[in-house]
Amino acid sequence: MNETPAYGLWSLVVLNSAIFIIFAFSFAKPTTTRDWRSFGAFSAFIVALFVEMYGFPLTIYLLSGWLASRFPGVDWLAHDSGHLLEMIFGWKSNPHFGPFHILSSVFIFGGFWLLSAAWKVLYDAQRAHRLALSGAYARVRHPQYAGFVLIMFGFLLQWPTLVTLIMFPVLVFMYARLAGREEREVAAEFGEAYERYRAATPAFFPRLGDAPAAEGPQP
Repeated sequence: MNETPAYGLWSLVVLNSAIFIIFAFSFAKPTTTRDWRSFGAFSAFIVALFVEMYGFPLTIYLLSGWLASRFPGVDWLAHDSGHLLEMIFGWKSNPHFGPFHILSSVFIFGGFWLLSAAWKVLYDAQRAHRLALSGAYARVRHPQYAGFVLIMFGFLLQWPTLVTLIMFPVLVFMYARLAGREEREVAAEFGEAYERYRAATPAFFPRLGDAPAAEGPQP
């Protein structure tokens, strides 16, 4: 009986990458050069992830000696073994029901929900030429960037790789810089109204329990 190969499934790499990138695109809807830059970086992360998940397990290949010596009895070329955190911490029966996989799903779905909720508020605000202050924007100033980070962090918990571990802090730094540049432009356009909003609303981490920012007068 022939066993299904664990890797070399490049059609799945293309299919899964396309599904998640298109799904994120439907929520983020990039329009400006800055939007496309942030979305392109996120897409690169997704492609790198699925290349190792279904194409070639570079991380397992590079760490194979250490993994085999520390965790004997694990077939590191089996597909489920790519869930490294479950394997390392002993959840070997079915990693899809392991704590890290479940937690990763919470982060991933939460990130997509945040992207969706934030885009509608931002779209309406841009059409009316006013600040986005309601919904997710009442809790954090950059919910879309936060959504991308949540999704990437979720995938890191589910299927950590050396490439995505290197990419993650780089992309977080890039999003922080893009957010800072975006804030300077919005502050120049809306002036004191945006300064009041910025003083009352955290950039990325919400202060739970705070009342949503009130929508004051705007230019």
